[in-house]
Formats: sequence, structure tokens, C-alpha cells
Amino acid sequence: MNGNVAGLSDLIKKPAPVVGNSSAPIKTSDEKTADDKLGEKIREIDLGKKEAEAQAMAAKYKLRYMDLRKFPIPPEALQLVPEEMSKKFSVLPFFTEGQEVRIGVVNIADPEVQKFLGSVAQEKKVKLVPYVITDESYQKGAQLYASLPKITAITRDVTITQEDLDKFAALFDSLPELAAKMKDVNTTDFISLIFAAAFKMNASDIHVEAEEAKIIVRLRLDGMLHEIGSVPHEMWKKIIGRIKLLAALKINVEDKPQDGRITLILSMGKIDVRVSTIPTAYGESVVMRILKPQANVGMAELGIRGTAFEKLMHEIDRPNGMIITTGPTGSGKTTTLYTILKKKNQPGVKIITLEDPVEYKLEGVNQSQIDASKGYTFADALKSILRQDPDICMVGEIRDLPTAEVAIQAALTGHLLLSTIHTNSAAGAIPRFLSMGVKPFLLAPALNAIIGQRLMRKLCEKCKVETPLKPEEVERVTKTMAELSPKSGITFSMDSAKFFTAPGCAECKMLGYKGRVGIYEICAMSPEIEKLILGAQMSEFDIQKQAVADGMVTMAQDGILKAAEGLSSLSEVFRVAE
Repeated sequence: MNGNVAGLSDLIKKPAPVVGNSSAPIKTSDEKTADDKLGEKIREIDLGKKEAEAQAMAAKYKLRYMDLRKFPIPPEALQLVPEEMSKKFSVLPFFTEGQEVRIGVVNIADPEVQKFLGSVAQEKKVKLVPYVITDESYQKGAQLYASLPKITAITRDVTITQEDLDKFAALFDSLPELAAKMKDVNTTDFISLIFAAAFKMNASDIHVEAEEAKIIVRLRLDGMLHEIGSVPHEMWKKIIGRIKLLAALKINVEDKPQDGRITLILSMGKIDVRVSTIPTAYGESVVMRILKPQANVGMAELGIRGTAFEKLMHEIDRPNGMIITTGPTGSGKTTTLYTILKKKNQPGVKIITLEDPVEYKLEGVNQSQIDASKGYTFADALKSILRQDPDICMVGEIRDLPTAEVAIQAALTGHLLLSTIHTNSAAGAIPRFLSMGVKPFLLAPALNAIIGQRLMRKLCEKCKVETPLKPEEVERVTKTMAELSPKSGITFSMDSAKFFTAPGCAECKMLGYKGRVGIYEICAMSPEIEKLILGAQMSEFDIQKQAVADGMVTMAQDGILKAAEGLSSLSEVFRVAE
């Protein structure tokens, strides 16, 4: 089959004998009456006309034509499209070669059919080559679905009760006990054990990594990765097979990244686990992110204090403008935005969010998930939601000029817009916008405030002890706090400040830290900063200097103030803030 358009003479095929009423005798070709032969001839002509029309349709759309009535369709091709979807859209995959899939289509002009074909190509990651076919071709080929082996669907929901978690969590009280127990359990219990450990220790991510001689399991606790144990490499096939089975991933695909999801059904409700795999030198690396429901954090609990809190509250209560959060991945930007949305979520307020992906559900908020593969980008989606008459819009991230321009226009036309941008500091967001190509005379009036933030680990309350600072630490703190602006309304004295460390105990699993707290800097717009934005010469340093002069407390200063209250250690402050 070379895909060339066949001639009309090739379309006239001898049909299979027609079976009539089972009670009537079957006639041989010699016994057929003139009416029977005439009927067959009419059917042949009618089929010929339909095949010719399909050829014309293929030529119109510059596609290929195919007659599938006697084409041997392999089972692996049919399995690419489920039978119910094949019937719904009258499409039939009939040949595969590498990443190319040839698919017969009856209604090629139907937009819904075209959309479905696009989704199949994206989901299966294949190149679809459509061929125009007749309904007769489709019906003949679709009969082969009956011969396919029936496959029972695998559920993604894994029932792990609170009793199960408690049972496995009770098997260890320390990391050495957990590491020992991991070597003693079977594969099924191994997965349950590491989930139990993740919940018991309040981990955000589980890492399972194949190395040459062993399989390492690590948990991300309060933003830091900690190895909790390892098992022999011989267990890898069973472990990765079990994880892929639960996440509905392809078990036989080991050389390509895959993404899936596991749903744990716990007494606290359904908990989603996002699963990502990538090939590595000795197998694959698996990361499972536990998407726990957002805690009910209020504005006061975020950790923003003093004049910074007052400034932020003032900007949040404005009916329009942009509030931007900045920081690296995992710095709590989404939590901050969700907390602001919760405060603004009132019956008389319409809130729409654009997220990639939607990880946490907010009651009363219209949340829309971006899908760039289908042309639903941040910029295009933002244009669409502005027609939905929102009061507040939240855009997951501003990555490019089109999104930035639409966001700024929304802020200037009566909408409060919340979003994030990846920079190291609040002051760095302005040069980042300008480097995208945003016009300064639009950016200056659109911005309300920029929040720079990090998350630092909190000291364990059970084992923290007051610890004197080293001379170099005293010098560093003194230098950092000397830049504290009088307009900040905060005073600091090294003589009265007390700092702490924690050696570790059973409560914190000997880590010395338990939980996290945010440190922030709030850069609110002022006439002086607007002049800098509109000026010909401007740098991140200039913006930072002016913001501090206006009363901004930097992240490092905020961290030192919280360390002096015993919330964290000084080393942790400088690890995340400088």
C-alpha cells in the first residue's frame, strides 16, 4: 500500500455472498434469479460511487484515500484507539510503522473529529497520517475489534486506609529502623512503607533512584532531601513495575520519560500523588510528589509582619493592579497566592485562575488548567477569561511577553491580577519584565507590589538550645542589620538578640528541624520607584536601594529577625537568603 489514489476500476470489488433469511434455502450462483443479480450489480455500483466520492474528498483536502474492506489490519494498530472512541468518531487506525500511524477517517471535515485526532497524536506521541475512507470501509474494518483480547482496566486508586498507614508507621521510630525495615518487606509492602514514612515525616516528595549496586529512597523534608534507606539493585524490576502499575504508566517503556498519577484513598480523603519517571544509566529515576490539600493558612500565619504586612494588605484591597510573587521553585509562592485568594474569596467577587497544573482545589474559585499542546496557553487563556467578567485573575506564571502584555492590560483595566515570576529578589522582577519587552510606561502604573520570598526550616521546639554566635557570624549579622531602614518601623539590637540551634531528638528524627516558615520582602510601588522604571538607566541594584530607602525589610533581615526569636538558626537564614 503506497497511499496513491486508486482508479475507479479498482473500486469495483466482488462482494461476499449475501446470506438471506436463515429459513430460506441458500442459492448457488447458478440458481440466482435475474433480480438477485441485478441487486448485486446495483450494490456494486453504489459502493463504487461512494468510494469515488471518498477519493474526491481526499483530493479536496490533499489527503490519501484507502479502501479497507479487504485490508489486513493488525491488532496493534486497532489498539491505539478504543472501540467506543472509534465508533464515536468513525476513525480506524489500520497500519503502524515506528512512530507513524495511518488512520482511516470517514468524516474528515468534522472539526470534532480533527480535534480528536490531534488529542490522540498528543497523548500517544505519534505522527498520525489520515486517510479518507467510506463508511463501508470503516464498518468492515471495525468488525475486527471483536477479535481483540479483552483488557481489564487498571484502577489508579490505591486503597490505603489510616489503619494501613499507622501499621507501617509503627514499624519504625528512627531513620535507621526505617532503613532496616525496608530490606525486610516484599515489594507491595515496600511501596506502602515508603508512603507511610512520607506521611509520618510530612514529606513533600518521594525519590526512588536506581544506582549501580542499590536502589536509594530519599524524602524531601522541609525542602531538604534526606536518604532514608536503600535496597539491593536486584529488586529494581519489581519496584519500578509496581510503581508504574499504580500510576498507570507503560511498564515496558524504560527509555522515555513518563508522567502519571496515583490516588491514595485515606481516611482524610483522596490524596493525589504525581509520578514522574526519567531514564538513567542504571534504570530510572522516580519522583512522587504528594499533593496534600492546602492547609487553611491565613494572612497572619504567612509570617509577613510589621509595615510590610500593612503595605501588602493595602495593595491587596485595591480593586486593580498587579501583585507579583518571586522566588525559586519550592519557595511557597503558590501558598502565598492561594492565601490572598482565600482572603478575597467573597460571594460578590468573581475569581478565575489559570494554572499549570491545577494541584489544589479552591471552593468558590473558577480554576482553569493550561494545556499548551492544544493551544491553550497562558496568554490565550488570559484573553479568554477576561471575557468572563472576573474581578480577580490569578495566572500561575508569567513566562513570556504575550502573557505579560495581557496581564498588564488586565491590571490597567480594572482587574486585580496575581501572578508569579522567577527572579532572585523582589527588585529583580522589574528588570525581568523589561527584558521580556514590556513597555516601561505600562509596567509602572500596573504594578502594585512585588513579594520576594523563601522558605526556611524551623528549629525543633523540643531540642532547640540557645547558642552563642561565632565572631564572623556577629560581623555578618551586624552588617546586614545596619542597612535596616528607619522607615521600616523595626529596631534591632545585637546585645539583646538571642540565637538558637537544635542538636536533634526523637521528635524531629534527629534532624534538628521540623516544619518551615516564610521569610519575605515586600517591594511596594512608590513615586521614586516609578521614576526609576521610566528612566533611561535602571538596574536591579537601583530598585533594591530605593525600596530599602522606602522602608522595605529584605529577606535576609526578615530571616535574622525570626532567627533572633528562636524560629530558626542563623545558618539556615543565610543558606536560603544569601
